[in-house]
Amino acid sequence: MNIALKVDVDTYRGTLEGVPALLELFNRYQVPATFLFSLGPDHTGRALRRVFRPGFLKKVKRTSVASHYGYKTLMYGVLLPGPHIGRKAGTILRQTRAAGHEVGIHCYDHVRWQDFVARKDRAWTARELQRAYDAFVEAVGVNPTTLGAAGWQLNKHVISLEEQMGFAYASDIRGHTPFYPEIEGEASRCLQIPTTLPTLDELIGRDGIDESNVADRVFAASQKPSAYGHVYTLHAELEGMQLLPVMEALLQKWQANGDSLITLQDFYQSLPLEQLPHKEIVWGEVEGRSGLVATEAALPVS
Repeated sequence: MNIALKVDVDTYRGTLEGVPALLELFNRYQVPATFLFSLGPDHTGRALRRVFRPGFLKKVKRTSVASHYGYKTLMYGVLLPGPHIGRKAGTILRQTRAAGHEVGIHCYDHVRWQDFVARKDRAWTARELQRAYDAFVEAVGVNPTTLGAAGWQLNKHVISLEEQMGFAYASDIRGHTPFYPEIEGEASRCLQIPTTLPTLDELIGRDGIDESNVADRVFAASQKPSAYGHVYTLHAELEGMQLLPVMEALLQKWQANGDSLITLQDFYQSLPLEQLPHKEIVWGEVEGRSGLVATEAALPVS
């Protein structure tokens, strides 16, 4: 089974601490991954406005957000100025690429994108994407190869802008199989490679799942039949920090099973591109996650 590892890096602390820990782990197991970086100011503290979103407080309690992110991070953008990740931690982005991993864009301002993009117009969306693109080039010195929307949040303008900016593939949504996306009449040849597997923060604290057995659940999900393989989204703030032992256990299970651990670029290059369907992106719920996320429609576009 092909399993693409997609690492979302949401915060300044995750960049400084979680990414180096994952680089060391992946080096020991000789595993490549795709790292998607938040590139502008870390305004994590502003996420507290989500308190009124259904299921948000329940998730915060279940997943111990403060222990994973740290109280200082939760003050960025509220009581403390948010550090600019691309400028202050660019060395780590360059080290990630030098280690042989694919590096790309997650967003510019994680909280601003996740909380507002679904309702914004093309001009706002283009500005945010360009800011992220420019910050990436400034930090890494090369053009990004891919991107993945923060929080699996987007709007109809995102997919056409991705194609316009020259991206061949992105991983913005949740779903089951790669496809060419359409939203509200907008279509794109920038292929969507959805996250197919549940994330740790969606599993831990539910149905008797904890840190001791969550790797078993993810591994079991990864062995379900899939035409082209699976995409696992991990987080520098979770698998790169307190849940690093879970990530190591997963690597051991996948390698013992003979699964191929690859980047999104590898995944894309393995696909029969002309045979892939066109599908709509719709809004849906993911068990264990609060709010709606962008998901793959059940049927191809006729």
